[in-house]
Amino acid sequence: MSEPLVIEFTRFSAFYTPLIATIAGGFLQEEGFAPKHQVSAPGKSAIASLVDGSVQVAQSAPSQAFGPLEKGEKPPVLHFAQINEMDGFFITGRKPEPDFTWGRLKGKRVLADHGGQQPLAMFKYACFKSGLDYNDIVSLDVPSNEMDAAFRNGEGDYIHQQGPAPQQLEHDGVGHIVAKCGPAIGPCAFSSICATPAWLATEQAKRFMRAYRKARAWIIATPAAEIAKAEKAYFPDIDIAVLTATIAAYQTLGNWSPGVEITREGWEATNDIFLHSKLITKRHPYEAGVAQPPA
Repeated sequence: MSEPLVIEFTRFSAFYTPLIATIAGGFLQEEGFAPKHQVSAPGKSAIASLVDGSVQVAQSAPSQAFGPLEKGEKPPVLHFAQINEMDGFFITGRKPEPDFTWGRLKGKRVLADHGGQQPLAMFKYACFKSGLDYNDIVSLDVPSNEMDAAFRNGEGDYIHQQGPAPQQLEHDGVGHIVAKCGPAIGPCAFSSICATPAWLATEQAKRFMRAYRKARAWIIATPAAEIAKAEKAYFPDIDIAVLTATIAAYQTLGNWSPGVEITREGWEATNDIFLHSKLITKRHPYEAGVAQPPA
């Protein structure tokens, strides 16, 4: 009999294809699991679901550990594998700009994703690394789930979104992707898979990790159209051509590297980014938030 395994996503998008593929590609099923996934309900975090035992694995970000560490507390979960080691947000404008530079955002109205701390911290750091003062932008704070409609209704000159939303805007003729935040920021510990220390010590964790390694290798080596076909049922409102374009963009961005480990260098880069936005007061040690993948 297959063993239940519940995965909770903090956000659900094609950006997290390495983890989605563990289910969509059948890799967890091959390890004897009956996997289910859910997205965090409003007001409840994926971390809380791990702690109360209702889920075994969660999609999160290593920076999640900064919250308890800033209070001098031990994080209740550990981040044990990377999903993305680069920011996956795009900047979309009203018209094509093949010669776009970040300086063009100066004085412009930008719908920047303020949902949670990390997207905005990363955007601010991308501006900083590109020689632009974030304070020179008219940054519009619209709830994340309302940003797309606001842009479609004429609000803002540019919008800052994770795929596949920007690709859908292009597909619909509403906007044009002009920049990627990832290359401006550089590699970092962006998004991760986490679990409780107790679960990480189980045989189940080792089987999950075998499936995840296979899924990650598959999404790196497989044509985007084939991956999109396997994942289409998880994105019923996204056109298959848009999903394919999004996956192809992420395959070439460099965020899905073959290694599954969260690197020390990536963790330190994320410390730099959060220190820049004054979201943390000091550097936090790698071992306090990161565990090595179950063998």
